[in-house]
Amino acid sequence: MWNVSRRAWLRATGLASLAGSLLGGARLAGQGASDASHPRHDAHVMGTVGRTSPDGFSPAAYLRSWNFSELPPEERSKVYRETPRADGTRLREYELYAADREIEVAPGLFFPAWTYNGQVPGPTIRATEGDRVRVTLRNLGTHPHSIHFHGWHPPEMDGALAGQEVHPGETFVYEFDADPFGLHLYHCHTVPLKRHIHKGLYGAFIIDPRQGRPPADEFVMVMNAFDTNFDVENEVYAVNTVANAYMHEPIRVQVGRLVRVYLVNITEFDPVNSFHLHGMFFDVYRTGTALAPAETTDTLMLCQGERAILETTFRYPGDFMFHAHQSEFAELGWMGLFRAEEGRTT
Repeated sequence: MWNVSRRAWLRATGLASLAGSLLGGARLAGQGASDASHPRHDAHVMGTVGRTSPDGFSPAAYLRSWNFSELPPEERSKVYRETPRADGTRLREYELYAADREIEVAPGLFFPAWTYNGQVPGPTIRATEGDRVRVTLRNLGTHPHSIHFHGWHPPEMDGALAGQEVHPGETFVYEFDADPFGLHLYHCHTVPLKRHIHKGLYGAFIIDPRQGRPPADEFVMVMNAFDTNFDVENEVYAVNTVANAYMHEPIRVQVGRLVRVYLVNITEFDPVNSFHLHGMFFDVYRTGTALAPAETTDTLMLCQGERAILETTFRYPGDFMFHAHQSEFAELGWMGLFRAEEGRTT
């Protein structure tokens, strides 16, 4: 197997451009064709060439999906059930399975992943503080796996201690109360841990406060990356798995409406990842465990496993770029656009 560096792979595939210049073919006001003294770099404008398969994982659908809301009712009922309880909380039951599957992380580039329910990231789990969460994991893969949930739970539900691996063909039920409210994650905790996480066994876990949060247009964004030649160095970076997905299909938002982003970093092999938003600032609720923001900024750095809820309101219509503020990550696929529109209702 060739040992191809990130930069050599970038040059060979033409994957992305510098974060400050790539606009996915969309020009902002005042950015017309340049003259000879300022040559255009048309070869870089579109980033990845082509599109991923339409019947594969949809980053657009994943953004607004939790508790299998993207599935038709008859399919959803097979994997998710909620039952009201006498104290006003709910019992939320989930069916997850671990399975080996190739996934497309850039147009024509497939990665041999280990998945929850056939997708990376795994399905977003969402509950309200005090709910009972019951997750049945069936291991349909070829290696031992588990689920470790961030949050309060008894040791026997940890999924990380000796003997807690779920072997191929086995089933285990995780059950605990949803606590504390905030933005969490779940992931496999079987050794070698770095490989089980990197191969795709992770997902977002949202616990809403009992009193709720202000109404907003909400999105789930999981920052991840893929070591496609297994040299312990990532060749593809993304938010929600597919390189440059939101450059090709911008996230549509409404001017004047509160936007809330549930941002999780699960990138392996790099000590930090980041989120930068052009042309505006956002409030940061680190881990989401407080109802008052910790800071207001336009760039946020997160180590692996760190997460934050971001809130902002778009003042102007147009395209607003977001990307990692490590230029290499942006060049290798971690960038996208918000498209703010006047009067948009969905």
